[in-house]
Amino acid sequence: MRHRAKSRQLSRTASHRKALLANLATSLFQHDRIVTTEAKAKELRPYAERLITLARRGGLHARRLVESRLKDRDVTQRLFKDVGPRFAKRPGGYTRIIKLGHRAGDGAEIARIELLSE
Repeated sequence: MRHRAKSRQLSRTASHRKALLANLATSLFQHDRIVTTEAKAKELRPYAERLITLARRGGLHARRLVESRLKDRDVTQRLFKDVGPRFAKRPGGYTRIIKLGHRAGDGAEIARIELLSE
């Protein structure tokens, strides 16, 4: 039964899933787009969009909340300096997921998640 289970397990423990999402978000903010499985991209979207919303808000508390999730200071700096102001007038929906088909090795659904350009 999946009562009150909001997120996908992704065949990982809770701590592994938390680290995975933090690393995916770090890569997304570093490169503006990443290619991953569709399930991981769908899990990453709300995680990354919350961080962008915090970056839009600015302030010390928001920065500390972002730094508690992302361990890379350079990426946090970029998020607050470039990405947050880029989406300042947008009410939400900062990312796009594009399905790319199946991976050759195991047939997994592959998708590209990218930040929208303003």
